[in-house]
Amino acid sequence: AAIGLTIMIPVCLSSAIYITQFAPRWISRILRATIDILAGMPSVIFGLWGVITIVPIVSNWAKQQGADNPTGYSILAAGIVVSVSVMPYVLNMLLELFESVTSELKETALSLGASHWQAIKDVFLKKLKPGIIASFTLGMSKSFGETIAVLMVVGNVVQIPGSIFDAGYPLPALLANNYGEMMSIPMYDAALMLSALILLLIVVFFNYLSHKVIRHYQAKA
Repeated sequence: AAIGLTIMIPVCLSSAIYITQFAPRWISRILRATIDILAGMPSVIFGLWGVITIVPIVSNWAKQQGADNPTGYSILAAGIVVSVSVMPYVLNMLLELFESVTSELKETALSLGASHWQAIKDVFLKKLKPGIIASFTLGMSKSFGETIAVLMVVGNVVQIPGSIFDAGYPLPALLANNYGEMMSIPMYDAALMLSALILLLIVVFFNYLSHKVIRHYQAKA
């Protein structure tokens, strides 16, 4: 999730700024339609794309770095795939957020001598800061629940990864792989239920955090 967030923040923020502030209307319409299509795409499609495209690229990087796991099935591949699968969800929130700012605010900043970029940086981004933080927090929360796409590229090896090129076994993949087959073993079943509870608590925590951030900035406003 951390790798995905690192990739997602600059890409989503710059894309939202371009689409709402700089792109011609016809390009904006095409990009919005593409984002909507990607947002409704099943995660297994992103997983297949990861296996076909991302895993070979990561494998080449791993070989160049002399990594212990040169297969490409790794937490880095999973992070890239997760970031791409969650980006449409976050981008839609950011686009709605950016469009909520009235044009009068931008025109006021420009009339005071600010450049277009200064108006965006010093007016738009500051005003929308709580919503932007909340959008990325909710995106991170969603990334924790990604299962199929991650399961297909992460390697599914029970270990503590020593580098981003090592395979991993995140909780959603663990539950998806084992729950149906291991319900007959009480202790293992209990361990899986605990894993599900931990995953639920993580998601609830990030949702709660996003609401706290919004309330904090609203109180300061």
